[in-house]
Amino acid sequence: MTIGDAAKASGVPAKMIRYYESIGLIPKAVRNDSGYRYYAITDVHTLRFIRRGRDLGFSIDAIMRLLALWRDHHRASADVKRIALDHAAALRSKIADLEAMLGPIEYLADHCQGDHRPDCPIMDDLADHVARSEHEARETRPRHTKTTQRRGVST
Repeated sequence: MTIGDAAKASGVPAKMIRYYESIGLIPKAVRNDSGYRYYAITDVHTLRFIRRGRDLGFSIDAIMRLLALWRDHHRASADVKRIALDHAAALRSKIADLEAMLGPIEYLADHCQGDHRPDCPIMDDLADHVARSEHEARETRPRHTKTTQRRGVST
């Protein structure tokens, strides 16, 4: 089948199929005399596997490892489980980070009048953060002092 047919059958856009091929996630497609790519049903199955992995948020690296395990009929399910649990831990961490951001944003939005006036605690908070960052940058810069060194000793 053509790349368009494979895209339709797998739910993976043709552009992504080409990308996955370029990084070795799927094998290079067979090409006809005109140079058009042709895919087998096994390629479509692989693309569906990849699409599902991406839908679940697995990284390309994790999907590569999962594909290798999928193809290995002597795999240990413990290896698959470890990849899944590592991903779940990363997702939990990401969720915690997002929740930590959500509280301040909702607080600021609740305290913004949202009217025609320019006063806005959201803008104030963002501007205060810029000012604090600039101040901290100035405070952490090394101080330039004149020193003379003679025979490895500073005076």
